[in-house]
Amino acid sequence: MPTQAEKAVAFQALHAGPGAFIIPNPWDIGTTRMLAGLGFRALATTSAGFAFSRGLADGAVGRSAMLDHAAEIVAATDLPVSADLENGYGDSPEAVADCIGMAAAAGLVGCSIEDATGRPDMPLYPPDLAAERIRAAAEAARRLPFPFTLTARAENFLVGRPDLDDAIARLQAYQAAGADVLYAPGLRGREQLAAVVAAVDRPVNALIGLPGITLSELEGLGVRRISTGSAVARAAYGAFLRAAREMADQGSFGFTEAAVPFAEITDLLRR
Repeated sequence: MPTQAEKAVAFQALHAGPGAFIIPNPWDIGTTRMLAGLGFRALATTSAGFAFSRGLADGAVGRSAMLDHAAEIVAATDLPVSADLENGYGDSPEAVADCIGMAAAAGLVGCSIEDATGRPDMPLYPPDLAAERIRAAAEAARRLPFPFTLTARAENFLVGRPDLDDAIARLQAYQAAGADVLYAPGLRGREQLAAVVAAVDRPVNALIGLPGITLSELEGLGVRRISTGSAVARAAYGAFLRAAREMADQGSFGFTEAAVPFAEITDLLRR
């Protein structure tokens, strides 16, 4: 089992290329082990996927439960694990800095911090405060005895403020504040993603979702890291709901034809 420092160095190196890498998002121990068994080189938690597994909406899981979950994922694999830590579970820069220390204590080698407040009246932190929050997170990360990879997220397109210029300005401020990776989830086309990559000089994370886009095309746009967010969890829940609705509405069991063989799951879990 590699040490946390060794995993941190390996995770940092993935962002240096060559090319891009996919970092899928498990939501429990089983999905963690299966993804590791399929050969992925790093994993990241999904706040939404974990919330769904707890019967909650995204954003309803508190800091303590989320960090406990992250520690559980870390313990289930020898891969580097980063975490979706939402907005750092506090408005102040000090709260975000504290969250970084707790993330490291949970065994994580990276995390993402977003600039969404969770409040409908002011969905994004003001730019100066948002940058100060990332600066505090970066300073806390630099005090750790290993290279903790900090991802800063501009949430404009997920909170109903789809202003590309503002998102880019925010990412540039987060870069100046010390973020290692930059991320604007929810971008609405390849041109917007290319504009983000061109505007910064840090590795850019892209969220899957653009119709028909592939790993090679994202590499061509200059993206270094590709995350799945809640998409894999939602795909799994989609299969579950289709099966449940077939039984409830039709009284039939055709879904079993598409079920993964028992032995295949067992094999992945044993790898």
